[in-house]
Amino acid sequence: DANQMSKDINASTGVIFDIQKFTVHDGPGIRTTVFLKGCPLSCLWCSNPEGLALHPQVGVYPDKCIGVAVCGFCLKECPEADRGALIESEGRIVAINRSVCTNCLRCAAVCPASNALKVWGRKMTVSEAMKVILSDRSFYEKSGGGLTLSGGEVLTQHGFARDLLRACRTEGIHTCVETTLHARMEVMEEVLSEADFVITDIKHMNPVKHREQTGISNEVILANMERAVNIGPPVIVRIPVVAGYNNDEENIRATAKFILEKLENKVIQIQLMPYRELGTEKYAALGMDYPMGEYSPPSRDVWEADIRHLVTIMQSYGIPAVAGTTVKHDG
Repeated sequence: DANQMSKDINASTGVIFDIQKFTVHDGPGIRTTVFLKGCPLSCLWCSNPEGLALHPQVGVYPDKCIGVAVCGFCLKECPEADRGALIESEGRIVAINRSVCTNCLRCAAVCPASNALKVWGRKMTVSEAMKVILSDRSFYEKSGGGLTLSGGEVLTQHGFARDLLRACRTEGIHTCVETTLHARMEVMEEVLSEADFVITDIKHMNPVKHREQTGISNEVILANMERAVNIGPPVIVRIPVVAGYNNDEENIRATAKFILEKLENKVIQIQLMPYRELGTEKYAALGMDYPMGEYSPPSRDVWEADIRHLVTIMQSYGIPAVAGTTVKHDG
């Protein structure tokens, strides 16, 4: 019955790595953005490496460690300390040997320093997440905002995503899903049918180059995008413009033709965004190399002129292309 269904939805659990309040770039109005862990892509310019793995992880921030001699609680608590799971240097914990670590998270649980050992990811029920979301209802009502689900990849935790969207709908909260659309089509349809708004992106039209830059090909994504523009919620498409990777005119024209012909231009807006070097400290904390470490982006005046040029090309096809994510749209 309806009461049991409501209980089941509220008890549904997911792994969330962050909740950001008062966001304004993730859909209309003032929003609360909930970031879900787990992503099948490994984009070279990803700024949320803590969202890639589905399970919670410990990030190490040596500058915040108060010192092993003073504290040392993590070493006492770690079941694999004798095997070198926690790496020490100059009296501080500086890294984790991920091949030895069992990911029990006990070191972070006993660390008294603020975020010296930070757990990225925690299980939450729909009910727990809704308490956070509903606390800002007045801001949503005044601004036309609501909840945005982001990641990671939202569709990786599709059951939890669906249930959280349903709970918001019951409360009259506007919802937006940020997704790569890489999932089985029926999974995508199940989640997007519960959403009021969709933001997705096109990273490259060439399937080989897409695989080189993201770890997977783009056939599933593009097929799902064709379906997504026809199943209900308005769609915005973003293009991360990375000089030397996807900013050539051939790729931009191929993207414009796809939007015009395959998507039948059924999009609210195409937003071209610049590459920004973000999240490098999180890569270091998780013991990962930043994939774009050797990359030198062009100066601001160069990439701004580049994006303006690419926007002009897309507009010449009759496509509603703009520079950046803050331009108003009729969504």
